[in-house]
Amino acid sequence: MKKITVRLLFLLLLPALYAQSADPLYPAALPPDITTPSAVLLDAETGTLLFSRNPSLVISPASLTKLMTIHLALREIKAGRASADDLVDLPPESWAENQPPRSSLMFLGRGQRVTLGELLLGLAVPSGNDAAVAAALHLAPTMEAFVDMMNAEAGRLELASTRFAEPAGISPGNTTTAGDFALFCRTYLLEHPDSIGLLHSVPSFAYPTAANIDQPRTILQYNHNTLLGKIAGVNGLKTGHITEAGYNIALSARRETTCLIAVLLGAATVEERDRDGEILLAWGFDNFKTLYLNARAVPQARIWGGKEKYAALKPGESLTFTVSARRAGVLQQDTEIARDLRAPLRAGAEAGQLIISDSMGELRRIPLVLEKEAPRGNFLRVLLDSIAFFFKRLFGK
Repeated sequence: MKKITVRLLFLLLLPALYAQSADPLYPAALPPDITTPSAVLLDAETGTLLFSRNPSLVISPASLTKLMTIHLALREIKAGRASADDLVDLPPESWAENQPPRSSLMFLGRGQRVTLGELLLGLAVPSGNDAAVAAALHLAPTMEAFVDMMNAEAGRLELASTRFAEPAGISPGNTTTAGDFALFCRTYLLEHPDSIGLLHSVPSFAYPTAANIDQPRTILQYNHNTLLGKIAGVNGLKTGHITEAGYNIALSARRETTCLIAVLLGAATVEERDRDGEILLAWGFDNFKTLYLNARAVPQARIWGGKEKYAALKPGESLTFTVSARRAGVLQQDTEIARDLRAPLRAGAEAGQLIISDSMGELRRIPLVLEKEAPRGNFLRVLLDSIAFFFKRLFGK
């Protein structure tokens, strides 16, 4: 994560590069026709940026803020400092009646029994501002302390333009960018893959029930993400709206082996937000595909003057990468091994390349590196290999 800011700056240039390039890996394609002021589309698995529009425009995330609140709660649960089964005290500031006008609500109130797990559903599905307050005060001694946790996490993830003033998203003092938030969503999905099924793809939420209070007035609410069940593959993540920001959405969607993240900020209407989200995802799935490769057996490298004559190699980078959808056919793997490797060599030293290609040509080169250290051999081994290497170079073999 230390290099995430540099990586983002590089990735933000990619659409312009491939739009102007004849490189068949990223063939020129008409950009999606959207009107939302700021948007980013990522391959969730590889982090490759597929599209951006004003990705550094600072906008309040509105209720997308709640995704950070959920993230911190899930981290606390994973660390064993909290449990989804925790019974949560509900101070008056968390009651629905004490939230700002026109708030989205879980409908927390006096005398209720509620678990942290229920609060997370109340955050994810009806986007309850009351649930955000209750969760924050359960995980930290004060609201200020929880906001400090939020900002510390944004700093850890190097989200340079992301700051939080409170955990629900009602304040315009919360700020982010589409670029920042897309990277955060990717981190969130990598750290909490089960959250899709447990929280973000849940279509409805009924609360309070008899488990929460005697004689409940149960209210059934539906997920604010109206693209769930409407657009193929959409399974999350969060929507948001305040007057100062417009309409925001962070989308995740999976089709076959490809998972995309789309963040759109500042749409003028719900209709614009949803239409542009649908257009952006359709464009991404039509034009790109995530490839997952299994490396075939890699030849060993000859080590001159080494304790061992040959050294085992392995891929030095992930074998998962993004290609044009037109470049996802039958793949071929070839290797080029360096012929002048001399000991000593450290583990991880580059010793060749794995070349991935298809019928249209080369797709990608992945470095091959030493699996373990290759120390220098004894005097006799070094002498004999030096003589052999001399004649090899002399006769060009």
